[in-house]
Amino acid sequence: MSEQQRYYQGTGRRKTAVARVRLYPGDGDFVVNGRSAQEFFGGRVLYQRVIREPLEAANLTGSFNVLVKVRGGGFSGKAEAVRHGVARALVDADPANKPVMRQYGFLTRDARIKERKKPGLVKARRAKQYTKR
Repeated sequence: MSEQQRYYQGTGRRKTAVARVRLYPGDGDFVVNGRSAQEFFGGRVLYQRVIREPLEAANLTGSFNVLVKVRGGGFSGKAEAVRHGVARALVDADPANKPVMRQYGFLTRDARIKERKKPGLVKARRAKQYTKR
């Protein structure tokens, strides 16, 4: 893929993961951090399915080569950040894709992140066990 080629981009976020996605016209290659999606996510087939959902929803599975750079978080956060970024890039490629992406909820940023630990507690909400005597 040459840099002269036209591409569409989108940024996806989930938990602490951030994915920078570029879509190039092509035959459906999916590259994540310089490795194929199967290699990057390993045996985690669920995540390989999650990252392809926006393309399947828009019936564009073999139309674009997807190049992703993703950082932060675990595999679940990374996969959902990639899905968010791919959906945004598809809207950048063709605004007619927006209603479909919106219908499936791919454009909505999932704001749920880990809650911070509070003073005097064991975790964010977990208090020490109360003993009466």
